[in-house]
Amino acid sequence: MPRHSNQSPTDPPGTLYLVATPIGNLEDITLRALRILEHEVALIAAEDTRRTAKLLNHYGIHTITTSFHVHNERKKQSSLIQRLTCGDSLALVSDAGTPLLSDPGSHLVRQALADGIPVQTVPGPNAAVAGLVMSGLAEDSFTFVGFPPHRSKARTDWLLGLSNEPRPLILFESPHRILKLLGHMRDIFGDREISLGRELTKKHEELVKGPISFVINKLTSIKGEFTLVISPSTPDKRKNHSVDKMLIY
Repeated sequence: MPRHSNQSPTDPPGTLYLVATPIGNLEDITLRALRILEHEVALIAAEDTRRTAKLLNHYGIHTITTSFHVHNERKKQSSLIQRLTCGDSLALVSDAGTPLLSDPGSHLVRQALADGIPVQTVPGPNAAVAGLVMSGLAEDSFTFVGFPPHRSKARTDWLLGLSNEPRPLILFESPHRILKLLGHMRDIFGDREISLGRELTKKHEELVKGPISFVINKLTSIKGEFTLVISPSTPDKRKNHSVDKMLIY
């Protein structure tokens, strides 16, 4: 049974567990994660309780969940911190993968640490790393940049700022913006080599590799979530790009 405190302010605080969950295939979860979700926490704070319910039901876990997403993070934070302070251990999970990477929770973790509440990570699936290692572009270092800005001007500035990055870039994008992003990226980066993973670890997983123009033409579906790995900028590309920017401006 999940650990419940007597809600006494004199009890030692509970632990905030940051639990990685599958990015698609429900078998991709650790034994430790299952144990903690089922036996060690009184509550699971989930980005989307409906998605988390599918995972919990699959493994017969009956721990109570509460919604904790970008729109209610600040509102829910104080009540979660209070429960932790009074002795309840809690788990934080995102829709998929490792919490806090392009997901809510950073404010909660900072407050927990400031209040002396133990925070532990329960490692597991991560879409950025999964996309990188299967891309053929993996190096000793990389740069993860999350989701691009939605608005065109902000996205242009964002891409220009990344155009000379000497390490592979990893980013996420949603299905209804992926084609626009790829076209925008080709205009700014040139026809650079990329790897585009769709629905990683799921039944309809797809990986398309090649120059950006090739990937745009080969992309068979724009359904699902995308993990994009971009080859690093080379010295000759950086030199040519700086000339192009001088001509543009």
